[in-house]
Amino acid sequence: MKILILCIVVLVLVLVVRAATFKSTDNSSRHREEVEVNSDRARENLATLVRYATVSNRNFDKTDKAVFAAYREKLKQLYPKVTETSDYRELGNTAMLFKISGKNSERPTVLMSHYDVVRVVEERWEHPPFAGEIADGYLWGRGTIDTKITMVGIMESLEDLLKDGFIPENDLYLSFGGDEEVAGTSATAVVEYLEKNGVKPALVLDEGGAVVEGVFPGVEKPIAVIGIGEKGMCEVEFTATSKGGHSSTPPAHTSLGKLSKTIVNIENKPFKAQVTPPVEGLIKKVGPYAPFALRIIMANLWLFKGVVISMSQKLGGEINAMMRTTTAATMAQGAKQANVLPNISKARLNMRLLNNTTSDQALNFLKTLCEKDVTCKYIVKQEASPYASTESEGWKKVEKAVGDTWRDAIVSPYLMIAGSDSRHFSKICRDVYKFSAMRLSKEERELIHNDNERIQLEKIDQCVEFFHRLIVQL
Repeated sequence: MKILILCIVVLVLVLVVRAATFKSTDNSSRHREEVEVNSDRARENLATLVRYATVSNRNFDKTDKAVFAAYREKLKQLYPKVTETSDYRELGNTAMLFKISGKNSERPTVLMSHYDVVRVVEERWEHPPFAGEIADGYLWGRGTIDTKITMVGIMESLEDLLKDGFIPENDLYLSFGGDEEVAGTSATAVVEYLEKNGVKPALVLDEGGAVVEGVFPGVEKPIAVIGIGEKGMCEVEFTATSKGGHSSTPPAHTSLGKLSKTIVNIENKPFKAQVTPPVEGLIKKVGPYAPFALRIIMANLWLFKGVVISMSQKLGGEINAMMRTTTAATMAQGAKQANVLPNISKARLNMRLLNNTTSDQALNFLKTLCEKDVTCKYIVKQEASPYASTESEGWKKVEKAVGDTWRDAIVSPYLMIAGSDSRHFSKICRDVYKFSAMRLSKEERELIHNDNERIQLEKIDQCVEFFHRLIVQL
């Protein structure tokens, strides 16, 4: 018994010491370059670009091609120095690719954004979605956050740098797509072009994480999360069959009932949670800022992984989504009339895959949860991307630019739970990072794809500052 008590005491001491020495990093004391931003030009240029209703469509024939072409010409007009310095080409349906030659071509960088936007219901907006109006300290309009702002950040910083005679150390490519919101082919066309020409980027940066608050329990400091990977995305169609007929003589289970029970089975048996490398990286960066009791857990993952998984499941939200393959039933269809028994009922489920779960493994698991006479198949199948390094030179450059721009923020890796065009670039580049250069409140994050999308004016300036600080390192 004495030996057991001694072992427990030693274990507690080890846990406490590890928590006490769980070290944090601080950006505030580090020297940083001050960046002068032409605020009026940046804001007006973003407002101008928002006025182009570049709404993409899965059916490219239904896209307003004239609006997209006009947008591309306007972007080049707004940034003449970038345009005249670059080797420019258009690829695929909508891609814009600028190449700015550096002093060498050994370690090129690709900076990405997309200029297509999702549909709007205009009558629900306080300010017209494509008017680019400035009111109450905000620039209003579709694309102000997602993601014409990052395109402006890149172009604004480069325009001034090139005017001052800047030449990047390595070749710099700007890849702007116009069909990201509909999972189009423009980004793949760029990847194919680069691969054909032997271009192997050392660093790719696209939209993704942001500077956020309140996402990690007990941590008050803002966290700048940089995506080092993104989940796969699949759409699964479920089909249930049963005898049709009149609803006055129903069977024990209609096809819609069988389908509903299958969906409930899936919701009641989620994929297992796990501490993935992005989550472990997040904990190591953010854990030192947590309250001491929570820090004991974070500093000793070797012992408390189960506790962390249980906590994430109870809290739900983004952290839980980073730790498991998720499913969400989003669409269903039965009979076309209330008094008719459906011979066939269908439903669709949206699934986001972790890096170590293949689409085939996930579908096989779903099949075990299907009721009798219910089958499932993929409509869309897209695997998760591999993880980028958090030890590479590319990571250090992005991390420095983020830390120097938002000095009060903890800079951390995370797993992007949505999708982006940059996933295609994993084919030619190991270190593909995802960071939207903005500080976004919970309310602002909820404006993405929502009514009344808008961005605070000073956040446009910060976006330009970030890209300036990154580009001068490339």
